[in-house]
Formats: sequence, C-alpha cells, structure tokens
Amino acid sequence: MTPASQTARTPQTLDRPFSVGSLTLPNRIVMAPMTREFSPNGVPDAGVAEYYARRAAAGVGLIITEGTYVGHASAGTSDRVPRFYGDDALEGWRKVAEAVHAAGGKIIPQLWHVGVARDEGSGPVPSAPSASPSGIGLDGQPKGSALTASDLDDVIRAFADAAAAAERIGFDGVELHGAHGYLLDQFFWERTNQRTDGYGGDIDSRTRFAAEIVAAVRAAVSPDFPVVFRLSQWKGGVYDARLAESPEELGRVLTPLVNAGVDVLHASTRRYWEPEFEGSDLNLAGWVKKISGKPVITVGSVGLDQVFIGPQGWAVPSASTGIEPLIDRLERDEFDLVAVGRALIADPEWAAKALEDRLGDALPFDKSQLKSLV
Repeated sequence: MTPASQTARTPQTLDRPFSVGSLTLPNRIVMAPMTREFSPNGVPDAGVAEYYARRAAAGVGLIITEGTYVGHASAGTSDRVPRFYGDDALEGWRKVAEAVHAAGGKIIPQLWHVGVARDEGSGPVPSAPSASPSGIGLDGQPKGSALTASDLDDVIRAFADAAAAAERIGFDGVELHGAHGYLLDQFFWERTNQRTDGYGGDIDSRTRFAAEIVAAVRAAVSPDFPVVFRLSQWKGGVYDARLAESPEELGRVLTPLVNAGVDVLHASTRRYWEPEFEGSDLNLAGWVKKISGKPVITVGSVGLDQVFIGPQGWAVPSASTGIEPLIDRLERDEFDLVAVGRALIADPEWAAKALEDRLGDALPFDKSQLKSLV
C-alpha cells in the first residue's frame, strides 16, 4: 500500500453513513460530551447554539451535548451547567437544536445526574442533599444521603421527562450518562452501592436502577427515537476502578440495559488503543459491541498526543496527531462511531480536516481554549 492510499483510508473509513432508528448520520464522527459551563442559570444561549452549530457545519456527524442536569434537586453541581428542564432552559435548547439542524448536523442531549459527586451547598439547588445509592463517596467514605425508594422513582421520572422533552423540542435522540462515577455509575459500582434492597448486592441487582431508567425513557419517547447509554470502567479520580473484570461480568452489566431498550452504547475510555481484557486486543468499545450486538461509540484521546488524565488533563497542552490505529480498528468493525473530545474544542474544523485528509493541519489543544466558546 502506498503512503497516499494508506492516508486516504482516514476519510474513506470515517465518511460512511450510519443509521439507527430514526437517526441517519452522514459519517462516523461524533462530538463527545464535554462540560463547558457557559450557560448562566442553566440556560443555553446563542453562544452555545453557535458553538455546536459551528462544529456541525464543519462535518461532525453527531453532536452529543455537554452533560445536562435532569429535573431533580440533587442532580447538579453548578448553575452554569445547562439544565434540561424548565421552560427557559428548554427554549434555549430548542434554539440549539434548530441551529445545529440548520448547519446540517444531528444532535442529542446527554442527560445527567451527578449523584454523590456533588458537594453539599453547590449547584442549582444549594439546599438539596448530596444524593447517592448508599451515602458513600467515590473514596469509600461516608458522604451524602442514601436515596429512598420514593427518591429513586423521582429520579427515574426526571430522566423520562427530560427524554420526552428532548423529542418534543426537536432533538434526534438522547444519551443517558451512566459513566465516570456519576449517579447511575454509582449504582453499578460495588464500592458506592452497599444497598441491601433490590438495587444492591450482585452486579445484576446493581444494574437494576439504570435499566429501570432506560425502560422509563424508552416508554417516554417514540419507538424509533434513539437511546444511547454511556458507560465506563473508570471513575472520576479513581482511574483503576473496574465494573467488570471479565467479558462475562461485562455482559451482566450490558444485558439488562439492552433488554430495557438501549439502541447504542458509548464506551468511555481514556485511551482508545488500550485492550480491555487479557488475551485480546479489543478495547472496551470492541468488547461492548461483541457482547451486546449493539452499535457502539468509542472515545479516548482521539487525535491528540497527550492522553486525558483527569481534571489536570485539561491543562496539559496536546498537539494534534494522526489516527491510523483508530482507523485500523474501525475498518475491522471493532466499533461503529468515534467520539472526539478535546481535539474538537481545539479545532472546530477537526472533522472537516479528517474527512479531507488534512489532519496534519489540525490545531493543538491548550487550556486557554477553555476560557471561551469558539
């Protein structure tokens, strides 16, 4: 294979349509959800709409918005992170969706509850308690209040209401945030879930809450409205955490979610090239696809020469780099879609440059870019 033909693999492999339910994408590039905190009082404004529309116009196939809080008092940590409830916030999001569609793109919101990651006194509702499965923080120490059965019903309803609102105001699907040590993930993880009712115990029971949320969301939207679920092994600040030590254990997490109505799974890793289990080169997304049979999004330091290493990782300058190993995996159908994070903050034109075989011209990432929406 000549260097020129090898290079051409990038646009050829990425520039293929993808369909699920009512959603058809022109290519395999996804904008990963990244919290930006440019929505005062939780309301996305014209600047947010322009930020997403700019990337849609430059060729991103699917935009997943930054995490948006569902309508539960304990859901959030900042009043500058957007809400997905309330007439003011939903009107802002309607305009965001319209702007992205006008630019030729597709967009889904990420629905989010941070759970025990929230400190007391913070967020849109400072008086609310920090809610968690068992009143245990990610460090294993006591923190927050354990959710009652009634509380669980309220959270489930909040996710379902947000999903219904997303369809009503013109979004193309929804993503449920079940990764990185936030509330749904706290139920998955044995350290933070010490419940003795039907939502705690073995991994099957710890998956029940997330599956009930998926089922409620599925019932609240049209049958062909795509539901995406994001999951991870790692947690914020606990990068060696693992839900599953084997493919069999991973299957016990995935099967209830798929049975409840998930259409696409978003497997979050910090380094897409790392194998997930011994004896195979498959990354987490590859295993998720193999086990679930569902379409899968991969993510993890795509297009940059510095891996994401947590909050301090946002401060590490990163040069643009090639994605040939990623293309190898995509050609083998290890996964279906590729989510790009910091590289798309750095360069709104990243997708166009990838699709035009010009990634050598992509701009580097620097923390100064986080100070504004460009």
